[in-house]
Amino acid sequence: MGLAEFERKKDEKIDGVIYDMSPSPNFIHGIINNNINTIIKYGLKNSLCLVFMENLDFKYHPDLNDDYLCPDLMVVCDRKQLKGGAYYGVPKFIAEILSPSTAKRDKTQKKDIYEQAGVEEYWIVSPQGSVEIYYLENGRYILEQNYMLQSDKEEEDYNAEQEIVLKSFPHIKMRLGDIFDGVE
Repeated sequence: MGLAEFERKKDEKIDGVIYDMSPSPNFIHGIINNNINTIIKYGLKNSLCLVFMENLDFKYHPDLNDDYLCPDLMVVCDRKQLKGGAYYGVPKFIAEILSPSTAKRDKTQKKDIYEQAGVEEYWIVSPQGSVEIYYLENGRYILEQNYMLQSDKEEEDYNAEQEIVLKSFPHIKMRLGDIFDGVE
């Protein structure tokens, strides 16, 4: 048996359709993902909540079907809803880092699924330096903030020091520049 036979293929299942997410996106995607994950993980220390990075399926309709998504980042707080490699509850926070193969689905289908599932906060992060932050209000996502990183201190719109706070975890703060640290 070769090593490849043991590797889990990364995919998602939406409305019964399986979407192959292999091969992995480029390294910039990983840098951004890890930056956000590290900040959130540190902020969740001594909490019942956990942050997962690309390694836990979200079963968003477990009572209806076996569809699942594999968010880039997901914060879960109801540990009783963790079973095997999946989460069956409602995450508090999800972030997707865009890649060319998933960008449209992240901004449409997946955004709608997260909204309908009741995920309180959803971030769409572009490797080009933008962060869209959606908050769930009355069952609908409202675009709360839309940042475009300007890291040149000489520019009038410099905003790398802009602080972003997670809605459900106001003690978790990160600077816009920290999200994209190491991407240059």
